[in-house]
Order: sequence, then C-alpha cells, then structure tokens
Amino acid sequence: MRLRHIELFQAILQTGSLTAAAQLLHISQPAASKILKHAEQQLGFTLFSRVRGKLQPTAEARILQQETERLASDLQNIRRLASNLGRGEARALRLICTPALAQALVPEALRRWRTRFARTQCHLATQHTAEIVEALLLREADIGLTLQTVEHPGLTSQLLAQGQMKVIAPAGWWPEEVLSQPFRLEQLADAPLIGLDTHDALGGLLRGHLEALDPPPRIDTWVQTYQLARTLVAAGQGLALVDPLTALPGDGQPIQARPLEPVIPVPLYALVRAQEVAPAAQLELLDQVREQALILMSEQRRP
Repeated sequence: MRLRHIELFQAILQTGSLTAAAQLLHISQPAASKILKHAEQQLGFTLFSRVRGKLQPTAEARILQQETERLASDLQNIRRLASNLGRGEARALRLICTPALAQALVPEALRRWRTRFARTQCHLATQHTAEIVEALLLREADIGLTLQTVEHPGLTSQLLAQGQMKVIAPAGWWPEEVLSQPFRLEQLADAPLIGLDTHDALGGLLRGHLEALDPPPRIDTWVQTYQLARTLVAAGQGLALVDPLTALPGDGQPIQARPLEPVIPVPLYALVRAQEVAPAAQLELLDQVREQALILMSEQRRP
C-alpha cells in the first residue's frame, strides 16, 4: 500500500463514507474512488463492502487497521515536528512520570519552564516505573521521572533530589504538638495501615521493616499508588507510608504527616536514553524539576 492509499483507508474507517473521506482529505470523490480502486487492485482483495449505505471494512481490512493506525499516528507526529521546525520551534518534549510526581512536582516546574519555551509542545503522561522504562526504550518519551532506582544499559539515571519516607494519618489523628516529631516505625505495630502493593526496591524495603514488627500492622486494603493510599487515609481508613511529595499538604484532603524514623530515603531520578545529546528544552526542564524537587522534598518543610 502506498501512503495515499493508507490515508484514504484511514479516512474511510473514520467517516464510513467515501464522499466524507474525500472531503476530509480535501480531494474530489472521483479521485478518492480511483485511489481506493488502485489500492484494492494492488492488494488483491476488497477493503470495504457497502452495508446499508455505509462502507464497512472487510475481515482483511480489520487485520490491516491496527498497523495502519500506528503508521497514521507516526505520520501525524512527523507533520507536527515539521510544522514546529518550520516555525523555528524546538521539537515537542515528551515527559513521563509516576502519578504522584505529575500532581505534586511537575505543574510548577512546567510553569517555570514555559517562561523560556513558551511555544514548545510538551506531552505529559503518567505510568508506573516499568512502563516508564519501556516508553523511553521505545522512544515514546524523552524524559522519565521516578522514585525508583533503575539500572538499564540503554538508559542513564540522574539523581535530582532526595527526601524521606513519611507517615500520613487522617486529620486529628495526632495532637498538633507532635506533628514535627518523628513517628517511630515500632508505633505501627497493630496499627491500621493501608498496604502499598509494589514490587520495587522501596516496596521490598518497607515490607521487610513491617514484617519485623510484632504484632504486624493490620492491613485490610492494598493499593498500587501512593496517591490512592493518601485518598483512603483522608477518608479515615488508617495510616499509610508514602513518599514526601504525596505527604505534602494541599489538594483539599484532610491529612496529617510526620517523618518516619528510622529514616528511609526516597530518591527522585530522571531517566533519559543513554548516549543522546539532550536539546536545550530538555535540559531546562530537568533543571526546573530539580529545583522544585529540592524545595518540596527538603526536610525543612516538615509539617
């Protein structure tokens, strides 16, 4: 199939009509009919059949659809990049991070970055760390932000900032005068705790500490993100061990937070593909993320 064939194929799938597809592509209906006929002649099978006035894809067309959709998306990205270059703009910057970082850290860093790169597109996505690594390796993202240590020969990991694990509780759980004091891990014995169901190094370290308690905490609910743990804590479901960004005040959820003792470090890493020269926009965004992280994760912000 030629590129023009694929464009028409996608347009018909989208509109269900040859006439509407021609309008979408800004060509005449006879020209669209000719392109479709040529595509089917080259392929050796029919792509569409007419059902109640609509063009319905054949079984063979359905098989082709997934691959052509991916190609159409890539083509759209190329057009967007060419448009940016034509306007003298940097290429779009793709940032992917964990949900907690997207909420607490990225918005202010992105706002500051915009003062220098006002017209550069930025695509922001959230995923768990394993998916972040995959997106970087597949070149679907340019920068990854995570609280987990990642070792991969295709990636470079940079430590941006470091904080410590916190304990959060529903509002009013502790007296105001103890909020600045560390919460000892032993105090979680037989306490109601929201469990964090992760398989990373930090999750394994936490499980090891908790399993050593006698009696262990009472865990009736397990979650996969710090944010969900925070939401349940705010709803009065118990305590939770979270990263320092999730423990920050704000967002209208009534919680209290205290530093955990013994200290369990929580690092923030930036991940990029190895041996690639970073453009100015990427370097500036990393600088802004680092600056914001140092402010938010500093122990001087203890509640």
